[in-house]
Amino acid sequence: MTSWNDLNVGTEAPPRIVGPLTRTDFVRYQGASGDFNPIHHDEEFAQSAGYPSVFSVGMLQAGILAGFATDWLGADNVRGFGVQFREQVWPGDTLTCTGKVVDKTEGDGERTVSLELVVTRDGGGAALKGWATFAVV
Repeated sequence: MTSWNDLNVGTEAPPRIVGPLTRTDFVRYQGASGDFNPIHHDEEFAQSAGYPSVFSVGMLQAGILAGFATDWLGADNVRGFGVQFREQVWPGDTLTCTGKVVDKTEGDGERTVSLELVVTRDGGGAALKGWATFAVV
């Protein structure tokens, strides 16, 4: 695990590439989450709603990003996590997760780092922007 001395403002995690994502990935996430909105798996339904195709449930990307962050700094150390959905993720998209330290504090008997996190789509923009706070020893 990464130590307090290894983390400074500007420290970046090694990026993680995921994908290309498939319709099966979308459906598997729907099954795990219980979100069965047909816009995420039914091509005809998605097109009738004005979309070119089905697209991912946004929480799939949030889960991928959370795994990226916890693999870096440890699931037991999470003190806060949040995301903002920015762009749809389509079948065939490859995602890149990045993260960097934007703040480092000591107080209340705990050392923490604040992270800025992003999931980008190859050929697109930021699908998801996020933040997290982790305790670090």
